[in-house]
Amino acid sequence: MKLSNNLEIPQIGVGTWTLRGETARRNVRLALEAGFRHIDTAQAYENEAEVGQGVADSGVPRDEVFITTKVATNIMREGREAVRLSIYKSLSQLKMEYIDLLLIHWPVKDCVKDTWQVMEDCVRKGLVRSIGVSNFNRHHLDSLLEYAEIRPVINQMEVHPFLTQEENIAYNHQQGIQVEAWGPFGQGDIDVVGHPLLQSLAQKYQKTASQIVLRWIVQRDLITIPRAKPHHFAENLDIVSFTLEDKDMQAISSLNKNLRSNVLNDPETFPW
Repeated sequence: MKLSNNLEIPQIGVGTWTLRGETARRNVRLALEAGFRHIDTAQAYENEAEVGQGVADSGVPRDEVFITTKVATNIMREGREAVRLSIYKSLSQLKMEYIDLLLIHWPVKDCVKDTWQVMEDCVRKGLVRSIGVSNFNRHHLDSLLEYAEIRPVINQMEVHPFLTQEENIAYNHQQGIQVEAWGPFGQGDIDVVGHPLLQSLAQKYQKTASQIVLRWIVQRDLITIPRAKPHHFAENLDIVSFTLEDKDMQAISSLNKNLRSNVLNDPETFPW
């Protein structure tokens, strides 16, 4: 998918949240060997070094891989210089000369402007190719856009059939900001793929319920990053082989409950 700065990002990638050590390194390598070219990490995941090593181990040229990382909330609270140093540390950990996409992980109150301006400076220096945000609601974006000299290209947010985020997504698209769905299957106690409708559609299309969910996301013109689980790589890539009918897209969207995977993941009330 093309971003507003004309860079392209693979619509389906792999997330590395919860992956640590050798598992992170191996799964990233296997993801790239399977055909993925989009890897998502974050400073808070504490696995940037392993992600970078996994990319190196794969043998895939750096310019063929799209790498995302995110500035951690605790770093944002420490001020501009801490943010700047954290970005250099991310580059060092990844063993890369540039980051394709750098995001603000959460809209930390009174810290976004300073962080954003440091990120803009990194774009001007060629250390970062594009910048964006994560978990921003409309009013967070409006505040950012008042002073941003470089506009965000992506807003990464929780999206799944129980949290469709239709108004928020529409507003981002109106602003020329692509939306990236994290947690497409829900997390914790939320069992999205076990819902009877998704199980029924899986039978109808002769696919898995997980594939139905991912197809629903990409047909909404969203990017998505299901977690890097090797036994699902081929399955996740296979969603390009079918299309959901409009009535089925609407049926899935009707499952919306505005239900987040964790009460702490609400941008309006998060405690960090």
